[in-house]
Amino acid sequence: MRLLITGSSGQIGTNLALRALAEGHQVWGLDSRPNGWCADIPTIRHDLREQHRPLREVLAEPLAQGRLDCVVHLAAHAKVHELVLQPERALENIATLFPVLEFCREQQLPLVFGSSREVYADIQRTIATNQTREEQADFAFTASPYSASKIAGEALIYSYAHCYDLPYLVFRFSNVYGRYDNDLERMERVIPLFIDLIRRDQEVTVFGEDKILDFTYVDDCVSGVLSGIEGLVRGQLRDHTINLAYGAGNSLVQMAQYIAEALGKPLRMRIQPSQRGEVTHYVADIARAHELLGYAPQVPLAEGIRRTVAWVVEWGERQRN
Repeated sequence: MRLLITGSSGQIGTNLALRALAEGHQVWGLDSRPNGWCADIPTIRHDLREQHRPLREVLAEPLAQGRLDCVVHLAAHAKVHELVLQPERALENIATLFPVLEFCREQQLPLVFGSSREVYADIQRTIATNQTREEQADFAFTASPYSASKIAGEALIYSYAHCYDLPYLVFRFSNVYGRYDNDLERMERVIPLFIDLIRRDQEVTVFGEDKILDFTYVDDCVSGVLSGIEGLVRGQLRDHTINLAYGAGNSLVQMAQYIAEALGKPLRMRIQPSQRGEVTHYVADIARAHELLGYAPQVPLAEGIRRTVAWVVEWGERQRN
């Protein structure tokens, strides 16, 4: 397959591109910044907010080598609390999707879109089930500008499917963690932040003692996405919205304890209320992913944290040498 991945310098984009390359696929990344972890992904530097050039011109080089098979759109501002403070970045999430959709329409290409479990907000509080199914998203409960940007992105994609017969898969990711996610100067995500603080014997702050989230190890996430891409390209499935998670809930407190255990460090922890706009309870129903993709996540949180901590320690040692 010949794939274009936007946001290829992010965590999911990096892992997905490297897996696809290792499996023999041709991959081009599209990103506004260089990849800080590896130089192995052929990448075109372009900011999707700059829409004075159509993507077919930006992508002239890969297009000259033949037709692409699929576009995977992962580029986004992805930190919920940051977008509460800077809601204009949510608007950029919507704006950067538009040229990608137009490119797919023009080139007649299927699209994979990275959405988020944030679209469910705290609907879990109002339903009598332990797991959230795709059809239970109720956009009246939109909790933050970030979740609104993902809802709007999904709506645009559904409209293109209806009006232009654009094949798509929407994946609602949930707290993906693992390799290539330790760029704290760019974005503070909770697991790499806690690893960094606990390694340095610093106190961690847990926003929401009772918060339950569904953490997904990046290898499981990438396996699901690749299965979806293959089915979409082969014409075996299209036009589905799919939860992609582990399918079990863990508290932030438990996650912090796993990190401390993996590092062999004491845990110093302070509890604060959840921050504005954050989801406080989410566990995904992954039955649709299993049915459509054969998806079966393999890495529970304790093991995933152990692998992640080992990678962070190894990465730090390589950077010092």
